[in-house]
Amino acid sequence: MRILLVEDEEKVARFVARGLRAEGFAVDEASDGKQGLDLALSYSYDLIILDIMLPEISGTEILKRVRECGATPPVLMLTAKDVVGDKVAHFEAGADDYLTKPFAFAELQARARALMRRGTGDNAAKIVVGDLEIDRLAHLVKRGGKRVDLSAKEYSLLEYLAANAGRVLSRTMIVEHVWDQSFEGLTNIVDVYVKQLRNKIDSGPHKLIHTMRGVGYRLSDDQP
Repeated sequence: MRILLVEDEEKVARFVARGLRAEGFAVDEASDGKQGLDLALSYSYDLIILDIMLPEISGTEILKRVRECGATPPVLMLTAKDVVGDKVAHFEAGADDYLTKPFAFAELQARARALMRRGTGDNAAKIVVGDLEIDRLAHLVKRGGKRVDLSAKEYSLLEYLAANAGRVLSRTMIVEHVWDQSFEGLTNIVDVYVKQLRNKIDSGPHKLIHTMRGVGYRLSDDQP
């Protein structure tokens, strides 16, 4: 899952970005409103974490511009103000959730995951495809009842494939949702990670990850 973090407080941004990346998310960062708005309108994000008080363009204005353009990613607002009127105004402008500073990373992570599941229309805490089980809350993967240990990025890739089970996903689509902008255009990295995933979850005779030649990959319990 790919997240845009727009936060001008360096310590907060570093703390949040480091934590999210450790959980396997791809994170693009912006330290001012102009850069944040440019990124928000240029890429497809699974979640935008948006500070309200920003240099150049406020988080409030970014939120309005994003919604005016028809973009629908869930937006989590960050603020130092705990004022009911501000919260109501931002909810009415299109915000999906609100977190007051200071906050614990565990709370931000829980809210972020809930918003992303809601944004995809999939609120299930568990994904099951054949004998593959993914516990999205515990980050636990099992195949045939046996636990499979994955790296954070391997897990993110598998979760994205499983959340779109049966659907053919191009390498570009996968890069845009699982990696941040530093990997833009490097679609061959997908093949590397798919190979690693296959070694861990598809070592038996019944394969779940299928290559659609010239297109991308599909995760399904059915043979293509």
